[in-house]
Amino acid sequence: MMTKSTSTDPLADLSAAGVSLWLDDLSRQRLQSGNLAELIETRHIVGVTTNPSIFAAALKDGASYQKQISELAARGADVDDTVREVTTDDVRDAADLFSAVFNRSGHVDGRVSIEVDPRLAGDTAGTIAQAQELAKIVDRPNVLIKIPATLAGLPAITAVIADGISVNVTLIFSLHRYAEVIDAYLTGLDQAKASGHDVSQIHSVASFFVSRVDTEIDKRLRAINSPEAESLLGDAAIANARLAYQLYEQRFAGDRWEALAAAGANKQRPLWASTGVKDPKYDDTRYVVDLVAPGTVNTAPEKTIDAVEDHGVIRGDTISGTYAGASATFSALESLGIDLTDVFEVLETEGVQKFEQSWEELLETVADALAHGGKPTS
Repeated sequence: MMTKSTSTDPLADLSAAGVSLWLDDLSRQRLQSGNLAELIETRHIVGVTTNPSIFAAALKDGASYQKQISELAARGADVDDTVREVTTDDVRDAADLFSAVFNRSGHVDGRVSIEVDPRLAGDTAGTIAQAQELAKIVDRPNVLIKIPATLAGLPAITAVIADGISVNVTLIFSLHRYAEVIDAYLTGLDQAKASGHDVSQIHSVASFFVSRVDTEIDKRLRAINSPEAESLLGDAAIANARLAYQLYEQRFAGDRWEALAAAGANKQRPLWASTGVKDPKYDDTRYVVDLVAPGTVNTAPEKTIDAVEDHGVIRGDTISGTYAGASATFSALESLGIDLTDVFEVLETEGVQKFEQSWEELLETVADALAHGGKPTS
């Protein structure tokens, strides 16, 4: 059983330790009921992330959207146009709600993310075009356009950053891909600077997925069924994220970065995503309390935020100084025959597929609603 924190406000402790806490959820119901405003006011929430799964769930609860969708149906809007208008309206309203946080934080936080169509994950040109379109439609300085860290996404990240648009890079699993993401960001900043953009106004986060790493590696460890494998259960995801932070420290230093920093450029902050615990055997705060370091973001579902507030123990920086142990964990996994390259390839492929499936569900829900006066029947 977890020991309740001696602090009266673990979420405030998290913020004081340099972690920006973002809510991994958005719906019109949250906006209209005042729930999101209350979370900002009372729970130290300083940003919001969305993804296709979140919007699919929100739209299935169609009551908040019925009026708008019925009006769009009367205008003859198609499914794609309706999805675009509904989701960008929610993101714009959320961005307005976070405007005070945005200004108070010097434009670092108060951020709201919206993702490009996941079916474009293999289409560089299509991703660039839609990222530019979404930024123009939302038309708020605190929006982040989410682009997946696929091979096709990397040059899109560079091009969109070069265009002066702030980006949330999503679906990062491996250190190798993260290094490529950082390079894509820095190259985009170089190009933005060369073309006369004010790089101080360009921000980015790199969303490193956490819990799914344990889910996949734990499955492989259990298949090995040895005491050595058993001893490594639940160790991989936190080790992976800690090594990502080490890479962040290394890459945002040196001559290349210093030249950009002198022009006002902002570091691309590591963001811990997928921080809800999948395995009930694990402490439900572990992907928050064990990943605390300055200059990071943790985007968590409300259930996880509730758990941290209730019994999370914030021990200050739990990343710096852990790199040798994290490397040892990876060496032990490899010595047992865990193919980490394959693990991360599987996770990226599944991540894209899951978002595509959610997007298809979203389109089906909206198509149903358009056909039935704004209210989905299923």
